[in-house]
Amino acid sequence: MIFATILKRELHLAWLSKSALLNPLWFFLLVITLFPLVIGPEPVLLARIAPGVVWVATLFSALLAFERLFADDFRDGSLEQIALLSAPLPWLMLAKMLAHWLVTALPLIVLSPLAALLLNLDAPLWWALVLTLLLGTPTLSAIGAIGVALTVGLRRGGVLLSVLVIPLIIPVLIFSAAALDAAQLQLDYRPQLAILGAIAALSVTLAPFAIAGAIKIHLD
Repeated sequence: MIFATILKRELHLAWLSKSALLNPLWFFLLVITLFPLVIGPEPVLLARIAPGVVWVATLFSALLAFERLFADDFRDGSLEQIALLSAPLPWLMLAKMLAHWLVTALPLIVLSPLAALLLNLDAPLWWALVLTLLLGTPTLSAIGAIGVALTVGLRRGGVLLSVLVIPLIIPVLIFSAAALDAAQLQLDYRPQLAILGAIAALSVTLAPFAIAGAIKIHLD
């Protein structure tokens, strides 16, 4: 199956390029390690701002890995070969999106217990944070992939990518923060999670078509 082949290829390339795999993790760990040192050891304050710190660190960690999503394939001609495959291009772009999520977002979710320990999060709030990350990071990968597809091949595309992606991801940050605030107050945060899930479903469904259209424009 071509989808599985593309997915395995992307994961293999990420494994070979250790910097692409480790740099987002190092950045995430650096932020959550240094932030308590800057703010101070006050447990209540750390617990209040910790979810926002984790989400901002996750966002910028993902941005570090976005630019390589299509850039290498565009330079060496692999992207054109992928576009010529018999499978629909949006389907193949979905495989690249999934690979990006597995390489960048999933390891950060796995590291969330360490973030909870360093930032003094209790178990219920940590669980709410994990749920928001699970539902929010697919949207981040989808929107980021669209931004990369629009800026691939452009000089200084990384700056433009940040300008494109960050405003579009703000709704995810807003509803994630609302869910975490409700969790801190021991209120029901399932409505916020439902909205995050709906945004993720819409983003992951539509993004491959937008990415495929942008890629075809660059290749023509």
